[in-house]
Amino acid sequence: STETIKITAKNVNVFYGDKQAINDVSIDIATEHVTAFIGPSGCGKSTFLRTLNRMNDTIPGCSVQGNIE
Repeated sequence: STETIKITAKNVNVFYGDKQAINDVSIDIATEHVTAFIGPSGCGKSTFLRTLNRMNDTIPGCSVQGNIE
């Protein structure tokens, strides 16, 4: 079967001022699949989800680099 990609992120970097919170994340998220982000506290899971939802756009000093489609 062929997977249909719903969201693709390529080389995503997120900065809060000078502090880099996410470093070069790339992932394809397929439709009809469950995707989980698992990791220790402070590793960037919530920051990445906020980036996908464009919630970081409202945070002063936050900048996002890379491509999300």
